Amino acid sequence: MTEHPVAIIGKGMIGISLAVLFTGNGVPAVVLAKNSEAGLEKYRTYYKDLIAQGLVTEKQAAACESLLSFTEEYAGLREAEIVFECVTEKLEVKYEVYRRVEAGCPNLKAIASTTSAISPADLAKGMEQREKIMVAHPYNPPHMVPCVELVKNEFTAQASIDAVTELLEYCGREVCKMNKPAPGFIANRLQHALYREAVYMVEQGICGPEDIDKCIRSSWGPRYTSIGLFDHFDYAGLDLIANIEGYLYPDLCDTKEVHPSLQERLNRGDLGYKTGMGYYDWRERDMDAFRKKTSDPYLRFFNWKLPGSV
Repeated sequence: MTEHPVAIIGKGMIGISLAVLFTGNGVPAVVLAKNSEAGLEKYRTYYKDLIAQGLVTEKQAAACESLLSFTEEYAGLREAEIVFECVTEKLEVKYEVYRRVEAGCPNLKAIASTTSAISPADLAKGMEQREKIMVAHPYNPPHMVPCVELVKNEFTAQASIDAVTELLEYCGREVCKMNKPAPGFIANRLQHALYREAVYMVEQGICGPEDIDKCIRSSWGPRYTSIGLFDHFDYAGLDLIANIEGYLYPDLCDTKEVHPSLQERLNRGDLGYKTGMGYYDWRERDMDAFRKKTSDPYLRFFNWKLPGSV
């Protein structure tokens, strides 16, 4: 693995979580950001959680932190070969970052944007070295969730893809590569197709949100943490699958608009957890227990190459 530090631009949740991931695998990381104290506090909070879960010792956390540095100047990124851009979803802001990186990083191999929406073809318009830009979309928090969607544009060089893939796989990530860009990439296309049908069933009075969630958790949800969708349907028999689809597909939701019940909630200001009400009432929920549940399924993926002795 490279001795050069990985550069991370931005100290938001994604940027700092990536810093946790890289340093947790013995890879030096330099974060470009103003107010480094806030970024360091966030970094240490993630490690406190890992220590509390028994995944990391305090000595190991200290060894990891010794690999982390902050800079407020692009000159501090000069040695970086791979740069992760984690700034706001505005092209003009990203373009300015790319211009500064290209000018200041003579050994640059790749710039990986963590954007969740913007096509790498649009990102490439801000680059002179268009062959080095790609999307590397992680899921929050990336130091715990292994999936990273890697999306190239028509210019992206294989050497750049290989460099980012090697780094991410070294850190235990599951790199899911797309042959070409598509809105929503892979996981969000699947997730929102499911959500579209789930909201439709609620609106049609077929069942309530609670029973949909209960059904997912107690039927095929656990299955797909061990095998894949294509694994299962191949195993079941494609003739059976085709018969089901012929009967079922005409009855499934195919709306191209936001569901009326979702729009009604938006109009009322019921945005879910952040406002206390969504499809569920969040006001009396034990949020510590909820957050623990969201992270528990990913603990089995914790396979870091931790520096420092136990």
